[in-house]
Amino acid sequence: MTVSLKPGARYASTVCSTEVVVVKGTGDIELCCGGAPMVPIDDGHGDGGAGPQEPFAEGTLVGKRYTDDEEAIELLCTKAGGGSLSPTPGLRTAVSACNTV
Repeated sequence: MTVSLKPGARYASTVCSTEVVVVKGTGDIELCCGGAPMVPIDDGHGDGGAGPQEPFAEGTLVGKRYTDDEEAIELLCTKAGGGSLSPTPGLRTAVSACNTV
């Protein structure tokens, strides 16, 4: 499922409790958490079910910012969960935690 990123948009995982808000980034992307597509927060989300798939089960941390390698996308985790963020189901390392000062 492709979502349209824009700052302020909120998305939820369909396999865990992870929720994020877009801080930076625009355009269409297949945003995933736990190896499954994320959905707009108003569309609801899962809280376990099948659960995150390995190797996408490292988890997210509330308050942590996540960015892609090019720093074109930045997401803020507003609710922690068991799934890891990625821009596509098969791209494990593309969204990683930002270093904060």
